[in-house]
Amino acid sequence: QVQLLESGGGSVRTGDSLRLSCATSGRNFDNFVVGWFRQAPGKEREFVAAFDWRDGMTHYSDSLKDRSTISGDFAKNTAHLQMYRVNSEDTAVYYCAAQWAPGRNWRGEKPLEYDYWGQGTQVTVSS
Repeated sequence: QVQLLESGGGSVRTGDSLRLSCATSGRNFDNFVVGWFRQAPGKEREFVAAFDWRDGMTHYSDSLKDRSTISGDFAKNTAHLQMYRVNSEDTAVYYCAAQWAPGRNWRGEKPLEYDYWGQGTQVTVSS
């Protein structure tokens, strides 16, 4: 069983950077892909980025790739998402998700592709 816990959310100002973390308990991230999604009020859950623990490969949403960085801390079994130059449209609940050993054609851009989810952390951007 994989339990995910997000942290790092809160209130930030337009133009600031933020750093979210996703820690696992019960099992480490070996052979997992860890993804970040976000969901704004009234909108569908949106893919942000994914990190493959097997080879360190990353994959980003086209719309956010210039303002985000996903990384993995292998020693601490924690995934991080950094976002830069945030604006009001980045206000959302950010979720960490994990999928064990997906196949070669797996993209990881849809929520249904992940078996494990955290509870989410709220990020609010204000001017």
